[in-house]
Amino acid sequence: MKKLFIGLVILLVGCKGNSQEKPISEETVYSVQKTDTQWRKELSDLQYFVLRKAGTEPAGSSELLDNKKKGVYVCAACGTELFISEHKYDSGSGWPSFDREIKGNVGFDVDYKIGYKRTEEHCAVCGGHLGHVFNDGPRESTGQRHCINGAALKFIPSEK
Repeated sequence: MKKLFIGLVILLVGCKGNSQEKPISEETVYSVQKTDTQWRKELSDLQYFVLRKAGTEPAGSSELLDNKKKGVYVCAACGTELFISEHKYDSGSGWPSFDREIKGNVGFDVDYKIGYKRTEEHCAVCGGHLGHVFNDGPRESTGQRHCINGAALKFIPSEK
């Protein structure tokens, strides 16, 4: 019985998923590439944590959460257009939410960081982590909720 218990402990400790340890852009070559030092110089501490370390900002903390202006949301790291204001909605989640992305500018990966499968979103140009997409969005449109860290975005208002 003791050997069985030790074997189970070793098995559980040894079964750590490697998807949790894959750094951003390990496999994909992005058109915008910079060293870690360059990213640290160009981004705020929160932007670096979110975009380069796949972190999450506190819910409700983004200045962009309640933004209702017309315009485009771009990657805070490289300026790539990611989402448009017409597709933004209040999901009640505490993070800026969109029902669709600008096709081709957002990439997707699978992430198991909290113990179950989620679809992670990243900038297709620089690889910066944006957030996650879920299938609990508005049914009258795409049914998707792109739950995005405001720190990963910059807002560019439309010209009048």
